[in-house]
Amino acid sequence: MSEGRQLGISDIADGITRGIEGIGAQVSETLFEPVVRLGVTGLSRAGKTVFITSLVANLLDRGRMPALGAASDITAAFLQPQPDDTVPRFDYESHLAALTGPSPHWPEGTRAVSELRLSFRIQPRGLLGAVRGPRVVHLDIVDYPGEWLLDLGLMDKSYNEWSAQALARLPHRPKGAAYLTQAEAADGTAEFSEPNAKALAAAFTDHLNAAREAGFSDCTPGRFLLPGELAGSPALTFAPLPEGAAPRGSLRREMERRYEAYKREIVRPFFRDHFAKIDRQVVLVDVLGAIHAGPAALEDLRGSMADILSAFRPGTAGWLASLLGARRVERILFAATKADHLHHSQHARLTAITGALLREAKDRADFSGAKTLALSLAALRTTTEEEITHDGAELKAVRGRLESGKSVALYPGELPTDPSHLLSPASQGAQAWLDEDYAIMNFAPAPVILKPGEGPPHIRLDRAAEFLIGDKL
Repeated sequence: MSEGRQLGISDIADGITRGIEGIGAQVSETLFEPVVRLGVTGLSRAGKTVFITSLVANLLDRGRMPALGAASDITAAFLQPQPDDTVPRFDYESHLAALTGPSPHWPEGTRAVSELRLSFRIQPRGLLGAVRGPRVVHLDIVDYPGEWLLDLGLMDKSYNEWSAQALARLPHRPKGAAYLTQAEAADGTAEFSEPNAKALAAAFTDHLNAAREAGFSDCTPGRFLLPGELAGSPALTFAPLPEGAAPRGSLRREMERRYEAYKREIVRPFFRDHFAKIDRQVVLVDVLGAIHAGPAALEDLRGSMADILSAFRPGTAGWLASLLGARRVERILFAATKADHLHHSQHARLTAITGALLREAKDRADFSGAKTLALSLAALRTTTEEEITHDGAELKAVRGRLESGKSVALYPGELPTDPSHLLSPASQGAQAWLDEDYAIMNFAPAPVILKPGEGPPHIRLDRAAEFLIGDKL
């Protein structure tokens, strides 16, 4: 029997076993205490940790959540032990203390999968509430790096296909030309040497880190950026090479083998154990950061978001399919973060640019039956609005605190009312914006005193929660 057929039969058997084991638990969840699994992802610096922390805090204390329609029906909200004992718990308490403590600062970002369970006791209003009594709904929030999600796009690509695409991008990215020279000088037909493989993998990883720092989004393989306990393992010691012969025992043959091991041992288990169980999904996007980085970064973000959505299984699963484990992502929120870096008069423009930027991804999800929403928000508001005078003109600006403690006012530039004024130059390969220079600052969290019953200040987090879980509450 061929290796490919053995793998297929093994996958089918494994899937059947997992499905049978999960039927009892899922029937209980569906009929008695429903569970909503909310995935939260986004590429580096999109604000995943802050989003989850502020969302949980504002669901526990709902004084700042007027757009959440079921807020008045919730009689209690509380944290419970999560159902997955082998997944690290999202460190909500430490992150909240970092954001709202005496010396507020940004918490450490997402570096691995984590989870948190928030449970609600709900008393429906009217006659139905009198008949049914209170009910419990669980919200399981799964946090994972967006870089890992991009890896799902590798599952359908061979080593040759991935290498060709990766090498084609190199001339236009930081440290790309240097790696390209090194890859072209390598003899893929030569006998495999571990030092050679390590040198190529290290150079390619340096390029990926430099590209991410420059604002590019598609930096796969994602585990090269966040290796964790896999650092130095053979599954993370490969790199793209120009197409050519790959005799047995050669450098190129071993690179291809390790690439396939990366997909089989790292990407596939992530999809099976975490991603495939998600019902609702948040994709956080640092649109302002991409605009600031320039047209190439904005176009790369557009392509990355389209690739990310191709990894989802959007649409609405029937109730029987849900019981049997065939979950599909029913709702996807595309959220442009850091809206507090703009005066509120520009928020509609940021939302429009986000919607246009994600049009391909959003249309694909809508066609598959999933509900989608593009929104601009700030999970934690760090600024106040004011008007400043510059060269005799009144500019609508925001004021915030830098990491140094200094208070500064920022006018980031006027976003266009027509998103095509940004997207067209980006898609056509422009190297810089013609008539604008969009500024950005890294504001620190502002000192805040939380009143009883209120979570941290935000912008439109309540609208995001209503779209994602309002129907379940």
